[in-house]
Amino acid sequence: MHNLPALILAAGRGERMRPLTDTTPKPLLSVQGKPLIEWHLEALARDGVREVVINTAHLEEQFPAALGDGSRWGLRIRYSMEGRDHGGALETAGGMAQALPMLGEAFWVLAGDVFVPGFRFEASAAQAFVEGPDWGQMWLVPNPAHVPQGDFALTPDGRVQRKDQTTTGTPAYTYSTIGLYRPAMVAGIQPGEKAALRPCLERAIDGGRLSGRLYTGPWVDVGTPQRLAELNAAL
Repeated sequence: MHNLPALILAAGRGERMRPLTDTTPKPLLSVQGKPLIEWHLEALARDGVREVVINTAHLEEQFPAALGDGSRWGLRIRYSMEGRDHGGALETAGGMAQALPMLGEAFWVLAGDVFVPGFRFEASAAQAFVEGPDWGQMWLVPNPAHVPQGDFALTPDGRVQRKDQTTTGTPAYTYSTIGLYRPAMVAGIQPGEKAALRPCLERAIDGGRLSGRLYTGPWVDVGTPQRLAELNAAL
């Protein structure tokens, strides 16, 4: 069973991580001895992913310099250089739309700035997604302190709903930034267009095309210098 390609989102400026990100892109900051993004690359390679696209913008020349072509992990890494090609980051959905020619009929998407060392990019999950009708499947996590209200509701049968349109008692969770997607999720977004993912997800929810799973392993959005310091202190 083959696994799908993966898009790692690494184009953001990382404003909340300044001054660290003035000289280093957030996904290249060191966590427990290696660049944050390298944890993802090792996990993807372990789970049978072979094709990886990394979208870049801020200090983007540092990514090929640090990661090369991916051969040291048994991966083929290609770069979607939004800074070079469009003058800056295209946001999540825009970045996905821009990278589609390198991704194919379905693909993993994950943010380069989360630390989730135990996540499994299971080929069986990818295969089941390809065989189903959904435009996306997102992994949700229990709400961290900085998102106490959660992002989306998740029904017992694994459907993602808007929090304000769900039945009372349906729990809300936070988007882990990991998901499986099809090009239909970003339909209508032109290459080079800036576009956020949230409206695309809500369109999929309204069409009954977004499923979800709960992930309860360690997960940290490395969004502030304090969270980075805490991770590195936890060695």
